[in-house]
Amino acid sequence: MAQSSKTPLVRISKRPDVPVQTKIIVYAAAILLALVVCGIVTTFLTGLNPVAVYTTMIGGAFGSTRRVWVMLQDLAMLLCVSLALAPAFRMKFWNLGGEGQVLMGCFACASCMLLIGDKLPSAALILVSLVASVAAGALWGLVPALFKARFNTNETLFTLMMNYVATQIVAYFVIVWENPKGSGKIGMINQSTQAGWLPTIGGSKFLLNIIVVAVITVLMYIYMRYSKHGYELAVVGESVDTARYAGINTGRVIVRTMLLSGAVCGIAGFLLVAGTNHTLTTTVSGGLGFTGVMVAWLAKFNPFGMIASSFLIVFMECGAGEISTAFSLNQSFSDILTGIILFFIIGSEFFITYQVHFRGRDKAAREVAQKEA
Repeated sequence: MAQSSKTPLVRISKRPDVPVQTKIIVYAAAILLALVVCGIVTTFLTGLNPVAVYTTMIGGAFGSTRRVWVMLQDLAMLLCVSLALAPAFRMKFWNLGGEGQVLMGCFACASCMLLIGDKLPSAALILVSLVASVAAGALWGLVPALFKARFNTNETLFTLMMNYVATQIVAYFVIVWENPKGSGKIGMINQSTQAGWLPTIGGSKFLLNIIVVAVITVLMYIYMRYSKHGYELAVVGESVDTARYAGINTGRVIVRTMLLSGAVCGIAGFLLVAGTNHTLTTTVSGGLGFTGVMVAWLAKFNPFGMIASSFLIVFMECGAGEISTAFSLNQSFSDILTGIILFFIIGSEFFITYQVHFRGRDKAAREVAQKEA
């Protein structure tokens, strides 16, 4: 005799489209709850007043005009790399090679500044450096794309390995170009002539970088939302078979999209060397390629949404560094607070995407529906 099936005690189902207002409420609730937990952890581990800690975090980001400019610069660079990764992720090509693509853009820009810095006018040198950086980043994105399109290789591992290759190339040339010899670093490139340095606008060397990234944000939004190419990469991301049935050349889309991702990463590398740091090291990209993955994912690959997620992460990094200095705490404690906040934000995605049903509540809801019928 067949046994009657029982309804599970807890059942999870996917939600329909959630209104933007609901998402904002969920994110706000997650951040508030995270702050409460951070306050409890702070009091328990250090005995400090959580309000004082939070006030210091805000001061670390907004305490002075220079801090605001530095935060905006860091936000722009993180946003630029996140924008570069978004098209590939939208296509479900898991490009984890943003770090290497940015590094190769930095390397190309530094090479131009070092090798032909005294042979071209500064304006021409900046243009050549930009083209070289875009080409280097695009090339670093092209290699895994070709292998994926032709041999269906694992793009996650391939792009990760390309990061290590890029790091070692930069490490080698840092020693070749070290100044002074034996120092193991290049130092400021063209410090006396400032050849290849981006011009200062409005009294801030960061403003031009911010403007460039703002333009890229708008263009990327238009590209992904309204262009034919944006539509094609979305179809490929939904189903490769459906894309092929619709006559879309998936291999071409993969190659084209990764060329774009690598090129924008190259622009980020150019801005870092020509506009911000004016030097080359293996850590000049500062992990932007990996942090950008989280920024793009949190924003659901929406370029304007990435502004908010980039701001959140940069603000926490600036604030975390300040509390480490102000309260003589090591960096690990600030990383704990950052991790807690990100954990709650990422966890809130579950409640936006899914809903939990309980057996008793479902039964009551069915009874109410039957009575109303």
